[in-house]
Amino acid sequence: MKNTALTKTHEALGAKLVPFAGYNMPVSYEGVNSEHETVRNGVGVFDVSHMGEFLISGPNALALIQKVTSNDASKLTVGKAQYSCLPNETGGIVDDLIVYRIKEERYLLVVNASNIEKDWNHISKYNADFNAEMRNISEGFSLLAIQGPKAIAAMQSLTSVDLASIKFYNFVVGGFAGIDHVIISATGYTGSGGFEIYCKNDEVQQIWDKVFEAGADYGIKPIGLAARDTLRLEMGYCLYGNDINDKTSPFEAGLGWITKFTKGFVNSEALAKEKEHGLKRKLIAFELDDRGIPRHDYDIVDSQGKKIGIVTSGTMSPSMGKGIGLGYVPKVFSDVGSKIHIQIRKKTVSATVVKLPFYKG
Repeated sequence: MKNTALTKTHEALGAKLVPFAGYNMPVSYEGVNSEHETVRNGVGVFDVSHMGEFLISGPNALALIQKVTSNDASKLTVGKAQYSCLPNETGGIVDDLIVYRIKEERYLLVVNASNIEKDWNHISKYNADFNAEMRNISEGFSLLAIQGPKAIAAMQSLTSVDLASIKFYNFVVGGFAGIDHVIISATGYTGSGGFEIYCKNDEVQQIWDKVFEAGADYGIKPIGLAARDTLRLEMGYCLYGNDINDKTSPFEAGLGWITKFTKGFVNSEALAKEKEHGLKRKLIAFELDDRGIPRHDYDIVDSQGKKIGIVTSGTMSPSMGKGIGLGYVPKVFSDVGSKIHIQIRKKTVSATVVKLPFYKG
């Protein structure tokens, strides 16, 4: 197992560390519900330094990115970021990612930790036609997610950048917590606002310490991956390996909005035909009508008890106090308001298909 540059800090804070994507990662400090509430109502900090970062540079950088990603990266100006995915050749998804335009001919791709090698190999395969400069900088960089409605107020003293002026999915390269050049990105995986800070490994301890000093009056706390999962699920954000994978198409997963046919990309012709002919199954969001907690891989059944799908993500929502989940079902069961059932051990629990996000605070 690899450690992040902050592993000893997490241990000193009493974090419960678990293996995740090849790293020892903090899953919780004082409990998922209280950590979840801290981010929804205040400000919390995640160490997500396990994420992967690739730099794509040169005259053909954009052409390569346009080939391998589903969204239209030509829309990006310097200082803007974009959510996208890497389609594979068979209708599925290699990974989802964020694309940052750092300079005119330099892009940063931020990918999921468990997919770093797979993504690198996939993009490299197509780069044979473009010869863009590719650098995997994942091992040398750290990433902190400072999330919550009080993030701007708590962090403003650490930078001369006007944090409130950075729009969602925009970023600034500037000074922060005494470090000259970091990426301050108005992105996150929680739905409660805030920032993500990209810095070098040897800078992250200083930033972490100053972040907690600045946030002390705002009740800032460290947050683990368990709360990150409940927060993202309440927003309906897909998790690679659960809700999307190499066999789920972007359209089935509700990611048509990041799939742009204004350009050609890997498997775009087949995906265009899928869109034209209609989907056989869709990723739905559901809330339990009765008590219970849906979990990953639980069966979704119809009113007669016949299996029609599986739960891809599920939890007891800390914000709402009810069981929520995502799962794939045949299109006929996908309309909002449709009734389905979740098989929780030996009990069948009624559920209703709802519109995302679950949490609308």
